[in-house]
Amino acid sequence: MEKYILLIETATDSCSVALARGKEIVAEKYINQPKAHATLLAGYICDILEENGLNMDSCSAVAVSKGPGSYTGLRVGVSCAKGLCYGAGKPLISVCTLATIARMALDNNKLYQGEGDFLIVPMIDARRMEVYTANFNSKGEQLTPVEAKILDGNSYAAELAAGPVLFTGNGADKFRELVAGNPNAYFAPQEPHAAGMRIIAARKLEAGEFEDSAYFEPFYLKDFIAGKPKKLL
Repeated sequence: MEKYILLIETATDSCSVALARGKEIVAEKYINQPKAHATLLAGYICDILEENGLNMDSCSAVAVSKGPGSYTGLRVGVSCAKGLCYGAGKPLISVCTLATIARMALDNNKLYQGEGDFLIVPMIDARRMEVYTANFNSKGEQLTPVEAKILDGNSYAAELAAGPVLFTGNGADKFRELVAGNPNAYFAPQEPHAAGMRIIAARKLEAGEFEDSAYFEPFYLKDFIAGKPKKLL
């Protein structure tokens, strides 16, 4: 019996839903539009299931990006995933957003074609010169804890001295000028897509690594800070 996984990614400005059969993507819907998650996500899920002749009973699990990333985006995605799992009695799988971006870099990378191991540094934009990041090897395995990092000219000096580093994610471009001319620095800026979750989600489904859908919360990394409301005229 084929095992379908519904994949939901809302950790950044992009919003995407994908349907995986094992480790293969059957269909995906994607848009990069700020603050569109709450408006579009439920419709994307209904459409992608209906267009493929499926429903939630056909799915073996729901996988959702757990963060770090946008507070609002993560809340929308996780709340929707938990509701689907509760209503359909399906297990919930969480996938680190940085791991998804690293996996996408391995799938799509055409910038670095050298032999041997290289470092992947996915970066999620956290405003100004700050990013959410962690280091991964060329197998997609996480090497360092997730952290909020303020970038400067000395960032990743040791890593770049040791060998090639592929900087990716929607925060990678802000680091490009700081290491301009370094022959070991490669860049592949990209937004996370739900399709990039497929391999990690499939592995977790096979291993039975599920979250408690009643109590699971996104990994924000930093506390939410509300902006000051504008004064009314």
